[in-house]
Amino acid sequence: MTPAQQGHAAMLAFSALVAGSFSLGAQAANQIDPAALNAVRFVIAAGVIGLAALMTTGLPRSAFRAPWRYLLLGTTFAVYFVLMFEGLKTAPPVSAAAVFTLTPVMAAVFGWVLLRQITTPRMALALAIGAVGALWVIFRADLSALRAFEVGRGEAVYFAGCIAHAVYTPLVRKLNRGEPAFAFTFGMLVAGAVVLLIYAWPEIVATPWATLAPIVWVTLIYIALFASAATFVLLQTATLRLPSAKVMAYTYLTPSWVILWELALGNSVPGPVVFGGVAITIVALLLLLRDETAAITREKTAEQNLHRVR
Repeated sequence: MTPAQQGHAAMLAFSALVAGSFSLGAQAANQIDPAALNAVRFVIAAGVIGLAALMTTGLPRSAFRAPWRYLLLGTTFAVYFVLMFEGLKTAPPVSAAAVFTLTPVMAAVFGWVLLRQITTPRMALALAIGAVGALWVIFRADLSALRAFEVGRGEAVYFAGCIAHAVYTPLVRKLNRGEPAFAFTFGMLVAGAVVLLIYAWPEIVATPWATLAPIVWVTLIYIALFASAATFVLLQTATLRLPSAKVMAYTYLTPSWVILWELALGNSVPGPVVFGGVAITIVALLLLLRDETAAITREKTAEQNLHRVR
């Protein structure tokens, strides 16, 4: 696989794992303080990633130069997760997924501001098509539901978190200095854990951990291992290989994954017409892949021409 293909594969897995956070998080959000939950989440995820780093690439001292980078990244992602669970207190999972699909456009803007990454016309078209497909899925092909859409408090709170998520994507690429993925992710998780432990300490102490409902523990383990440890590595793998807008474009698949999660959890079943939206999002991804392939072809052609000149 080429580096670009590795990035696309990472984001495909990322979108599936992230979707579970919406369905499970909505069931646990009202039973525990969001900051307390995510503080423990970051601690567990840091432990898992740290162990993985020691077993693979190690944790070289050079990886922890300029620790302010990890503090900035950890705080940014901590803000995203806390606001996500605060929003899920009132926002339905599919509605929250709708808000999440706004991140690609914001990521493209921040990608230009921080990295001067340019969104090509084909990429812009793909983002637009992906948005249509996502909205189709979110509102289950019901135009009356789309017209009646009103932004609630939960959606507004989560939107603020999505801004932090969109900033995080290009920040990783800007601040990474060649550190191994595990070591870099470990530094970010430790920093995020420290920030949340300090911020949420009163709530952590006040939480009756021994009597929490089983769904809270299921959610905590899932978001710590799968929606944190795994996705952090997947996201960094992708951001080092793809432009920010392409990385975040995979969020358009999240609503479709959320529908599948809702089905698995025994919630309402969408009508067959909804799956047309899934097909539209696939078209958007194919456009992105085609754009990437064309870019690779142009680079190879340029290299061949250069060798001929020499």
